This record gives sequence, structure tokens and C-alpha cells, in this order.
Amino acid sequence: MTSDHQIQSSTLPAPQPDYVLRGHSAQIHSVCFLRHNTRLLTGDAQGWLVLWSLASKRPVAVWRAHEGAILGLGSWNDDKIITHGRDTKLLVWQLRESDEPMFSTILPIEDDITRRAEPWLLQSLEVNTLNFCSFAQCPANALEKNDDDASSIFLAVPGRREGEVEIYSLPSQERLFTIGAPKGIKTGMVMALKITYLVDDLTVIAGFESGHTCLWHKPSLEAGWKTAYIGRVHEQPVLSLDMAETHSAYFTSAADALVARHPLTIADTPVTDELTKQVQTKHSGQQALRVRSDEKVFATAGWDGRIRVYSVKTMRELAVLKWHKQGCYALAFADLSHPVGTVLPDSHDADDSAGKASLEPYLTVEQKRNIKAQTTHWLAAGAKDGKVSLWDIY
Repeated sequence: MTSDHQIQSSTLPAPQPDYVLRGHSAQIHSVCFLRHNTRLLTGDAQGWLVLWSLASKRPVAVWRAHEGAILGLGSWNDDKIITHGRDTKLLVWQLRESDEPMFSTILPIEDDITRRAEPWLLQSLEVNTLNFCSFAQCPANALEKNDDDASSIFLAVPGRREGEVEIYSLPSQERLFTIGAPKGIKTGMVMALKITYLVDDLTVIAGFESGHTCLWHKPSLEAGWKTAYIGRVHEQPVLSLDMAETHSAYFTSAADALVARHPLTIADTPVTDELTKQVQTKHSGQQALRVRSDEKVFATAGWDGRIRVYSVKTMRELAVLKWHKQGCYALAFADLSHPVGTVLPDSHDADDSAGKASLEPYLTVEQKRNIKAQTTHWLAAGAKDGKVSLWDIY
């Protein structure tokens, strides 16, 4: 006997993206939300970047940043963009909102040959890109040798030797640390990186070609790197990782069909992979794993074109988003962890729900679009078809 719930579930239409951004002629390799979610930056396999307005869903700046595929994208304050390409270059561009009218909005799908005007290039680093691993970043603090500049950051990239991780400081461009490969383990290449702070310790997490993951931490500038965790859940190379600090866990996905949870710890006694949890999803090739800023869900981009959403707490699959006909390689969540600060008429703040409700009739269409863009838990996914889908779920 079929229940009413089963009948209702089977007749519900498949979820559809709220918007689809069509601008690239090559597969999308990286997506990144910028400026409090007012902009989305997308990068493709030919090195082209498109900066989109999330209010209008239209391009505001288009240029070719690299001669090779884009490996990773990031932001540094509201006026700088970081791009990482297969051409061994990690670049820092200055692109303020006031600069945007100066740039071309002709999309690569319309013309992927003609060069466009580029933003001001502030810095360029030569880094190892043989293993297709994107950089990771975090703010600098007292560990930085020169902490006079509150806006300085740390960058983690794969080292020049197999299994090593190098950490640079910007804007100094100084290579501060090199973390050696875990001893006694044949890890292969570094495939995924995260750099952050646990308590006050600078912490680096790496996923390797062998399927291992490793967590190191550094209590102070003078102290050496300590290994807090080494585990191997995956039989295939780790493709991506991200962390949920409130749950004391980080998550990995790989070329195999497993999604795994690992302990997030800086304990003096190293823990083993006995504390991990793994889920056999039966879908190999999930990458670009990202945890949403509220740490309730995480999502993966699948080689089968599916975007899968999981519970951070239980690791249960909550949704499968089917729209792309080809493989998905890039994914990002909008970050709602900080107040938006959009100013409304009469000085009401955007995060004041009562104020928004009372002022709703007086807002312009543009103001409404801006508020929605900045306060929606957008999920952006890029695929081999050159399209980027935008989803609003949960």
C-alpha cells in the first residue's frame, strides 16, 4: 500500500535553479561570492573571469586573468580579488565597485579571443600548480612578523616537493613556513587545502593524492608545526575539504564515492581515523565541498552533473539538485555570517526585519534586489557546460 506522503513526494516537481548565468564558453572551474554577496566571480578553463552583479544578474567586469585554467578565486577586503591559474601564477587585482564602469561586459561566450582591459595588478606570485590544487587563505594575526597592517593575509599553496605545503604572507609576499610531508606515509601530491585558526593556533588541513588527510597546527611563531591528526578514509585522491568549527569537524570528498567527517582538533596527542565517520554515497567524483556559513549543511559538485546537499550534523543527504546535463566542478555558498549593513531609508538597517517590513512599500526595485542578493543563502554551482546555476534552498 502506498502512503499519501509517498504519492505526494513522487508528484512534486524537481527543484529548479532560481537563475542561470550564461557567459562562459569553457567549463567553469571556480566560483566565489564577493563584497557581502553583492557580486559573484566565476572563472573558467581558459582563464577568463566574469564578475556578476547578484542584484541584476548581469556582468559588470570581464577579463582574462590567466593563460591557463582558473584553479581558485578569493577576495581580500572589498577592493581586491585573488586569482590562481594553471599558468603557475597567483595574482592580486584591485577592483573596487567604483572602478567597474571602466571594464568590458562583453562575455567570453560572445568573444573569447579579444583581450579586455584588466584591473590594476597589485601582486604576482610564482607558485606550484602541477597538482591542480587551489590556494587557501585566512587573515593574519599575531603570528605575522609584521602585524602593523591589519589587512594582511596568509596564503597556503602546495609546495615544490611532493606532499609539502608552503605558506606566504601578503602583502609582503614572504614565504613564512614550509610544512613537510607527513613522515612514513606515501601521500602523493597535495590535492586540497584549508588554512584557519583553531583557538589561537594557526592550523592547516591538507588532503592528498593517496586519500590521506592531515591536520597541523602552530601555537606561535617560534613553535614548530605539530601534527594533530592523520587519517585515511578515501581509497582515491581527496578532491576537496572544508570545516565546520562549531561541530569540531572537517569534511572531505574524493574521486571515490565516500564523503567523510574527520575530527577538528589541536590536541597534543594525535588522534587516529577511528574518530572519523564515512558515508558511502554510491556517486563517485564529488568535489568542491563547501560548508554553508551557518554550518547546518554542506554541498558537493558532482561529475555526474548533480549538486548534493548534506546535513552537517548527521551527514544525511538532504537534496539532489538536477539541472546541469554535464559534470559540475565548482561550488560556493553565499556567506551570511556577518551583518550585511545595507542602509535603507530613514537609516533603518537591512538586518532589522521589522524595519524592512515597514519600509517595504517605499523601497525601489533596485534596493529590493540588493537586499535579496545580500540576505539569501545562495548556492552557486559551475559546470562543464559553461553555465552557473544559482539556487536558494533551505
